[in-house]
Amino acid sequence: MIQKTQRTTTSRMPSRTQYDQELVYSILDEALFCTVSYSVDNQPFSIPTAFVRKENKLYIHGSVGSHFLRGIESGLPVCISVMLTDSLVVAKSAFHHSVNYRSVILFSNAVRHDAFEEKALFFQELTEKMVPNSWEYLRQMKASEVNKTMLLSFEISEASARMRTGMPNDDEEDKTLPIWSGIIPIPSKKLTPIADENSIGIELPKHLR
Repeated sequence: MIQKTQRTTTSRMPSRTQYDQELVYSILDEALFCTVSYSVDNQPFSIPTAFVRKENKLYIHGSVGSHFLRGIESGLPVCISVMLTDSLVVAKSAFHHSVNYRSVILFSNAVRHDAFEEKALFFQELTEKMVPNSWEYLRQMKASEVNKTMLLSFEISEASARMRTGMPNDDEEDKTLPIWSGIIPIPSKKLTPIADENSIGIELPKHLR
């Protein structure tokens, strides 16, 4: 259940902020990367990383020797952010230029997962999110690779979604100016795969076509 708290309550344009669980989940499921921010001894850090949402938890991974993960695995408070950009909003004045976007802000604390099966399942789910239908095609992960990886989860409860849609909000007196205004879509999409030197002559697999 998503909880509205002081940290997730916005003061500017509150109508753009929502606390709907399914909306939060849908944005997290579409995004491939998040940014994890935290502070140690009054020194801020911010790390972008891949992630997977499963039920009410967000999962990230890294090397067991990662300074970043070791710094937050003890339950250090973190802020996780995700943003999807849908279009540039071009107004008749630069002041009203904007972006149509969907974003999530999440406050949580890390929980470490050491069970081998749980970590192995995470790798499968992350792989399928990044490159759908590829898990069975690939060389399967070695036990040593799983053991070298730290898996952390964050409960998704103190969170909010924020979004903007629609056309520019020009001032009334500007609307008749002979200046073009509207939106420029900037969809995120995967293009044609490019083979490396070790894959020349290997047929592109069905899941990548």
